[in-house]
Amino acid sequence: MYDKFKPAIIGGTGLEILNIFSGFEETAVNTPYGEPSGKLITGLYGGIEVMILSRHGRQHTIPPTQVNNRANIWALKEAGCTHIMASAACGSLRQHIRTGDLVFPDQFIDFTRFRINTFFDKFEPGQLKHTAMPDPFDKSLRLFMIQAARELKIPLHETGTIITIEGPRFSTRAESIMFQSWGADIINMTIAPEAILANEVGIPYAVAALSTDYDAWHDDERPVNWMDILQVFQDNVKHVTNMFVKVLETMGA
Repeated sequence: MYDKFKPAIIGGTGLEILNIFSGFEETAVNTPYGEPSGKLITGLYGGIEVMILSRHGRQHTIPPTQVNNRANIWALKEAGCTHIMASAACGSLRQHIRTGDLVFPDQFIDFTRFRINTFFDKFEPGQLKHTAMPDPFDKSLRLFMIQAARELKIPLHETGTIITIEGPRFSTRAESIMFQSWGADIINMTIAPEAILANEVGIPYAVAALSTDYDAWHDDERPVNWMDILQVFQDNVKHVTNMFVKVLETMGA
C-alpha cells in the first residue's frame, strides 16, 4: 500500500521485548541528543523492514522522566522511519473504559514538568519553529490500528484524550478526579513528549493504550499498583502484538 513503508514500534510497559522477527540485528546508536533507550532492533516481517525500540530499556530500567525521548525519536528518524506505532499502559478515568480495553487516543494533555519537549532549543533568525499540533495522533495510522483491533475482536475505544503525568508516582485521588474534570479519559506517564517530538520531525505517530487499572478515582476498585499493571499487560500482550502484526500486514500489502 505504501511505496516507502519503514515502520517502527516503540514498546512500552509489558512490551520491552517484542520478538516478531525470524532474524534481526541490534544496532547501538548515538544521536546529537545522546543515547536512546537501548539498541535499535531491525528485522524483516513479511518483507517489511521494521524497527523496534524499547522505551524504558529491555529490562525496564529507565523511569518515565529519564527516558531520552529526543534521542529515541531522532534515532528512528535517522534510520528512515516512516511511521511510529507505540504501545503504552494506561489508567482509565472513565467507567466505560474497562481493564483490558485498548484505547486509540486522538488527543493528549501534557501535564509533565521536567522533560525536554522540543527539538527547537533555539530559533535561527527568521526561522521560528512553532509546530501546529491540533490533532497530534495521525488519523490514517490510527484507523489502521483500530481496524486491526476490531478484526481481532479486541475491546476498543476509537477516540479518547490521554493525559501524561510526570511520575513515577501514581495520582492522588484529588488529582485523578481533577484530570477527569479536564476531559481526560485515560492517564499514563510516557506519551508526552514522545508524541510531540514525532510531530516536530514529521513522522506519523499513533498509540495503542492498554487500560490496566482505574487510577485513583474509583472508590469500588483498589488503588492502582505496579504488579497489577504488569499482570494485566502480560495477560493482554498477545492481543497488542497481534494488532501490530496485522497493521504491518495491511499497510505493507
